[in-house]
Amino acid sequence: MKTGPVEGSRRPKVERAVGALLLVLASACGPAEVALESEPPRTQSQALHTTNGLSLNGLSLNGLSLNGLSTAEFTSWFQTNPALHDTVMRYVVLCAAPAGVSRTYTSPTGETHVWAGKLGLAPDWTSGAPATLAEQRIVSACLAAHANKYGTHIFLSVLGLSATGAAIPSSPVELLLFSEREACFFGNLFTPEGLYVGNDGRPLNDRESTARACALSAKGNVVSQECPPLVRVEQSCARFCTLDDSRNFYVSCTYNGITWPVITTRMLRSDIHTCGDGICQSTETCGTGGTYDNCGKDCGPCP
Repeated sequence: MKTGPVEGSRRPKVERAVGALLLVLASACGPAEVALESEPPRTQSQALHTTNGLSLNGLSLNGLSLNGLSTAEFTSWFQTNPALHDTVMRYVVLCAAPAGVSRTYTSPTGETHVWAGKLGLAPDWTSGAPATLAEQRIVSACLAAHANKYGTHIFLSVLGLSATGAAIPSSPVELLLFSEREACFFGNLFTPEGLYVGNDGRPLNDRESTARACALSAKGNVVSQECPPLVRVEQSCARFCTLDDSRNFYVSCTYNGITWPVITTRMLRSDIHTCGDGICQSTETCGTGGTYDNCGKDCGPCP
């Protein structure tokens, strides 16, 4: 998989991606619920949190065709990897379309896929107009926020503004529940501009790990390229991003000479694992020591 920005020679395929997603979002269907693997924590504002689990492979939109869901081109793209592309479409619609709006696709085998909107970050695109640059960028940031290195499902607090400046709903209860500041995401998957992530919270120490490793890095691993095509920035979000008046999330980040719309994430403290707590997590490895990548305390010695 390519790291960093999409090469300019691939622009035609990226333009086809934009056209395909536009037509997908323009085809009207009835409302549907987002299917979560487990119930999220109950809070006052259910619109704030989402679950993530998009594979890093899903952060490539180059394979989408120019036309909409009913075309042979879309079917050809979708059927090359139905499981992955079902997940990609789930998160595209979740990010771009508002709650109560859904999109449906029926495969040649008769299997029906329903993708529900939730965050409403791209209202013009959802209504059938061409995606604006701001919509491309905020949907890209949202997709990046919902990807993780291990493909596991973790509940997040997702904060930010839509392309038209409407804030994603939040509540003090959820901000308290999702107590760990995590990351800022920005960039553009639809052009060669690239996709970026920066630490917003405290760096993890050597004993700590999380399935959100693409977003929350360790002290000694701030700029490591662990999660292509996501590029980790060298400084924390606070150094180059502007806070909302509430100071709970960022409204823009200026990086590489571009001022980007941004998605800010927070996470549950319980989703940060510590070597020595007696549980061998998927983010920990066997060994003889007490660090997450040599965690004999939880995972035992390596065979």
